[in-house]
Amino acid sequence: MVSGGQGPADVVKPVLPHPLPGAVGLSHLSAYDWEAADGVCGGSPHLHLVCTEAYVVTGGRGAVQTLSPDGYREIPLEAGSIAWFTPGTVHRMVQGGDLRITVLMQNSGLPEAGDAVFTFPPEVLADPARYAEAAQLPSGKGPETASAARRRRDLAIEGYLGLRESLAAGDNGPYLEFQRAAARLVREKVPDWRQLWEAGALATAERTGAQLDALASGETSYLGEATAHEAAPTRLGGFGMCGRRDEYNLPGTTLPYRGE
Repeated sequence: MVSGGQGPADVVKPVLPHPLPGAVGLSHLSAYDWEAADGVCGGSPHLHLVCTEAYVVTGGRGAVQTLSPDGYREIPLEAGSIAWFTPGTVHRMVQGGDLRITVLMQNSGLPEAGDAVFTFPPEVLADPARYAEAAQLPSGKGPETASAARRRRDLAIEGYLGLRESLAAGDNGPYLEFQRAAARLVREKVPDWRQLWEAGALATAERTGAQLDALASGETSYLGEATAHEAAPTRLGGFGMCGRRDEYNLPGTTLPYRGE
């Protein structure tokens, strides 16, 4: 908003380097091919508390399994398809054959700060210290980290299968309690999340508002900041929640998850 003696050009101050559009997080995933207890190969079921996530499938095939008030769904994935899920939706990526995905994440920075909770069994969710220990991975990309990521996935599957069975039987109580447990786990992080949101997604939206104000007044000097950027992944093959993960260490993009 323009006020006092400032002009639009004074208000519009892009951050350099510019973030990706809308403070969207970006990463690439190759789905895990580890077989789980139900005979399905894939990743660790989890939900996000405040972020919508989208899968843009770039190769192979598979599916994403979801739990929500709609019940259980399995959405097929193949090259060219897109699937997305809103906060509170439990999702599990499953491998069907060389599945590769580009992930677009709302509110870049928040998922990396803990806006993702695994579907661990209730007794783990009830103990913050035990949850943190189960969710943490050792550093590096070697066999030890791979084994820990697989154990974490298997523990998430254990809780997930119980939630899915209850929903299939028409009982949404365990699913709703999982959502409440997830919210309790992250509550103390909300002030930090708010700061990340204000500096990222909110700042991006406010910058657009200032640009609209400038255009409405006939002022275009902010366009003198126009430029282009390029980037390559800065971390390849990290162990993510759903699969091996390529990341970009840039403002506005998906940074490494803590403990991975």
